[in-house]
Amino acid sequence: MRNLKNKAGFTAAILAGALAFGATSASAGVTGCSASGGKQEGGAVIGALVGGLVGHSVGGRHATGETVAGAAVGAAAGSAIGCEAQKDKAKRAAYATTTYKKNGYRLSSSIQPASYNRVDRTFVSVAGVNLRAAPTTNSAKVGRLQNGERFQALAQVRGSDWILVGHNGVGVGYVRSDFVRPAGQRYAAY
Repeated sequence: MRNLKNKAGFTAAILAGALAFGATSASAGVTGCSASGGKQEGGAVIGALVGGLVGHSVGGRHATGETVAGAAVGAAAGSAIGCEAQKDKAKRAAYATTTYKKNGYRLSSSIQPASYNRVDRTFVSVAGVNLRAAPTTNSAKVGRLQNGERFQALAQVRGSDWILVGHNGVGVGYVRSDFVRPAGQRYAAY
């Protein structure tokens, strides 16, 4: 008899997870991640199942409400974790380009070389700002820094206000110095 109750509880958890995933994906944006991929949906399904099982075990004898609530919370949490994994994967892919060496620096193939003064410090952006292929606002956009995003500043372009932004030691774009500051400094300009 106990084994039959466990099977019924497991089945209820799976059904609740499927229902919660369907309901939250339609209303709360479980499938609306800004980065493409399937990690968000997979995370939501796994989260719904685990949340449904936990809700059922916590709920005791009449666990329907707890099962459904656990599945909904699990789906939302799994969705958020999956979305972040998709964003990380997209960011890594964006920087996975061919490189070349110029003036002692490794540069992404989409970046134009310049004459540099070495900086090699961690900086933080003070606003959302585009990365450029060359140290000029007329050049192509090759990426974006979000407000508060930390990044590796490889060098400053000689005679200008432009910083060479690096990722794993490779120059991936240029940003104007008035949109960034060295990490740890609150108000001082570079």
